[in-house]
Amino acid sequence: MTTLIDPRLDLLKSWLSTLSEKYHLHIDSLRPASSDASFRRYFRIDTDTGTLIIMDAPPVHEDCKPFIQIANKLSAIGLNCPKILEQNLTDGFLILNDLGNQTYYQRLQSPIEDKELQTIYRDAIAAMVTMQKVDASDLPAYDAERLMTELTVFPEWYINHYHQMTLSDDEKNQLASIFNLLVEHNTKQAKVFVHRDYHSPNLMLCDPNLHGPNPGIIDFQDALLGPISYDVVSLVMDARTTWEEPQQLDWAIRYWEMAKAQELPVPADFADFHVDYEFMGLQRNLRILGVFARLALRDNKKHYLNHMPRMNTYVRQVANRYNSFKPLVRLLDKLDNIEAKVGYTF
Repeated sequence: MTTLIDPRLDLLKSWLSTLSEKYHLHIDSLRPASSDASFRRYFRIDTDTGTLIIMDAPPVHEDCKPFIQIANKLSAIGLNCPKILEQNLTDGFLILNDLGNQTYYQRLQSPIEDKELQTIYRDAIAAMVTMQKVDASDLPAYDAERLMTELTVFPEWYINHYHQMTLSDDEKNQLASIFNLLVEHNTKQAKVFVHRDYHSPNLMLCDPNLHGPNPGIIDFQDALLGPISYDVVSLVMDARTTWEEPQQLDWAIRYWEMAKAQELPVPADFADFHVDYEFMGLQRNLRILGVFARLALRDNKKHYLNHMPRMNTYVRQVANRYNSFKPLVRLLDKLDNIEAKVGYTF
């Protein structure tokens, strides 16, 4: 049997051994807790009184400083996020308190009664509203340049690599016009703290008696100052969990009502907010189609392919509603080998 060499794990254990007495660590209990789409990974370790989480973020690929900065911001406003107990920025290790071992996504893999579902999602919406009141003025801007750059993964990875199709000049121009429309609209939205991945895998289902208030919020290190509808879209058009449009709309309305009550800069009319939310949703979901194709093809993380039909459905849900996006629908039909239907608006 071949033993895998993991120099970072050896380095981590060496560092933890220097803190073993302080936290009563059981070094031999160190085990994987989770990993994400980046180079970052997490471990769980037993102590005499419970468990702690260890973050391993290789400095050559990841920077722990934004995580620490934003964790402090969220904690200061009363949100439940990991507390940094120890840090080793040279090697890229953090010791965090444990928020439990069940994410919203994991909970949703088992049958759930509607009452519980609505309770935990209203908790998530309320936390989002609080999060949007965090001072984000020192965070990087989710500006037009960044939004446009992110969209390039859709033609490169979803169209060219995943579907192995080359666009005609007319199709390239149509797609460029749609990208310009999306970015122009979305950059006009009011700017607040944006988590960027505020969805079921990054929300911990917490026992208030053990881990603090629900939800626990994780994976926030890439937060930006950006469009106010972005995180709502992340939650209700979840890349890993299918919600039918009536449920999406219900949660979007509840968010808008809470945001207005907290005097966040949402449009006064829900119809206007709904357009903002849909344009932002289309922008995000086109990007995710490209990102998931890249993760599957370049990084061999094939499980991301399982979520692409859902993202395609979310994209079509919005694109079918606006004449400006009909060329996108035609392009998606071509990619999916769907025969064009009579009655499209050209």
